[in-house]
Amino acid sequence: MTTAEEALAFSIALLAEMNLEVEGVGPESMIGPSGVDLDSLSVSELAFRIEERFGVSFQEDDIEQVAIMTLGEFAEEVAKRAVHAQPEGASG
Repeated sequence: MTTAEEALAFSIALLAEMNLEVEGVGPESMIGPSGVDLDSLSVSELAFRIEERFGVSFQEDDIEQVAIMTLGEFAEEVAKRAVHAQPEGASG
C-alpha cells in the first residue's frame, strides 16, 4: 500500500471515528461543505491526526487549503509531505 493509499484509508477511518457518514466516501469526496462537510475544527482535527500518524506538518494556512481538497488530493499531499519529512537515508 502506498503512503497516499494509507493516508486515504486512515482519513476515512478518522471520519468514521468522528461519527461522520463514510458510506460512499472515497478519493473524489470533497472534504469541505460540498462533500464530507467538515467544519474548520474538524478539518484541523483531521490534519492533526494525520500529522501524528505520518510525521508530516500542516501550518494554519494549510488548513484552509485542505478544506477545499478532495480526500484523494489530501492523501496525495500527505504522501508528498511524508517523502520530504523522511530523514536522509531513510527508505519508505
